[in-house]
Amino acid sequence: MATKTTRKSPSKGAGKASTRLPKTHKAFIGRFPMLGDAWELIGKAGKEGPLDERNVRLIKLAVAMGAMREGAVHSHVRRALAEGISAAEIDQVVALTAGSLGMSSTAAVFTWVGDVIKGKKVRK
Repeated sequence: MATKTTRKSPSKGAGKASTRLPKTHKAFIGRFPMLGDAWELIGKAGKEGPLDERNVRLIKLAVAMGAMREGAVHSHVRRALAEGISAAEIDQVVALTAGSLGMSSTAAVFTWVGDVIKGKKVRK
């Protein structure tokens, strides 16, 4: 059985998006700490390379849209806005998905983005 590791939530502010973890995520990594550690390593490894954080955020948002993962879209939109990416730039990402996703899936993604931009899904 894996040993439970203690994770400190990154402090708010410091010029970065809030990285406060959802309760379900905390519970999951509390139960499966090695998977939590692996997830952190995957995140770090994905950031290595020439892309800046802004482009990484937009690409991750596009991938979440393409995978039709509503929760991930909400999360990446929240983070993008917190990192100073405008709603217009996020809308352009939605528009760029249309050719790959088709109209009905793009309309769904559009509503998920709107949930956050209109404040329906913003965590307090």
